[in-house]
Amino acid sequence: MMRTTLTLDPDVAALAERMQRVRGQSFKAIVNEALRSGLRGMADPSGPPSIYRTPAVDLGLCRIGSLDDVAEALAVAEGEDFR
Repeated sequence: MMRTTLTLDPDVAALAERMQRVRGQSFKAIVNEALRSGLRGMADPSGPPSIYRTPAVDLGLCRIGSLDDVAEALAVAEGEDFR
């Protein structure tokens, strides 16, 4: 075990104190858990997630004359003779 003095920025200290109240743990436990988590992330950075792009697919021509006429589109989809 190592003893040391840390100077925390005000925002970090406030977050640590808040977590201490929420979790009901000692300040030491909160700081150790935060350091473990952060240092593991720094040691093994996974990097930014890769961007997934959906490939384009040709669906062919529209089987319904116009999708602007909702009544006609529904009639064709339901198998009714609209015309």
